[in-house]
Amino acid sequence: MSNLASRLVVAAAGLPLVLGMLWLGGWWLFALVAVAAFVGVHEFVTTARPLRPLAPAVYGGVILALVGARTGGLEWLFAGFLATFVLGFVLHALSSTRAPTTAALGSTVLGSAWIGLGLGFVLLLREMHTDGRLIAFTVVLGVFAADTLAYLTGRLAGRHRLAPRLSPNKTWEGLLGGAVAGIFVAFIALYDKRESYLSIWQAVVLGLVVVTAALLGDLFESALKRDLEVKDTGRLLGGHGGVLDRVDALLFAAPAAYYLVVSFGFH
Repeated sequence: MSNLASRLVVAAAGLPLVLGMLWLGGWWLFALVAVAAFVGVHEFVTTARPLRPLAPAVYGGVILALVGARTGGLEWLFAGFLATFVLGFVLHALSSTRAPTTAALGSTVLGSAWIGLGLGFVLLLREMHTDGRLIAFTVVLGVFAADTLAYLTGRLAGRHRLAPRLSPNKTWEGLLGGAVAGIFVAFIALYDKRESYLSIWQAVVLGLVVVTAALLGDLFESALKRDLEVKDTGRLLGGHGGVLDRVDALLFAAPAAYYLVVSFGFH
């Protein structure tokens, strides 16, 4: 199966599941996010093995962050994540390995923050106010549309590399195609709510912020993979690579969207 065909199959199977759990929200969405987090942490600690991350501390910090987000909101999301420092230090002190403390604890905290906080904000978006379902759908679909159109536009018309050192396949043409798609999704999704929720200009800004954050999330993961000399974090999703390869953009886009919507006066 070609890379493109594999991507299409995974998207056709996975997108309805994700959107269904977003629609239901609550513990249904938590269950999906927790599974994604569990697999993502496994991919991270496997990929980052040279840095000796403390796997139990990463798992513990991520799960506590997600439980905190689901049960207590923003404050408890960060409280759960901060437990990573304590767990990491204790485990490192008790560990028989002699990996450098800076590398071991640094990679442990990085994994917990990247995965736990990123996915935690997906839960917060869904529950943040009376239009949580709408804004969660908008962000997830915006990221998906931007990523898909950037990939297709880059393949068909990409000529100028965007960040050749970090991600040689990304092009400025692909970025433009993805940006148009992401902004269009935000505009269409929020148009009927322009009088009572986000106005047209706010929806456009949201789309732009989501696209920009998604790109940074993608490049961030590319930088990590380049440092660790791996092509993908896993093979679970075929042409998409691993779970982290699929959600890397969302891990940056969800927090950015959350704080932007809060800045517009919606909590």
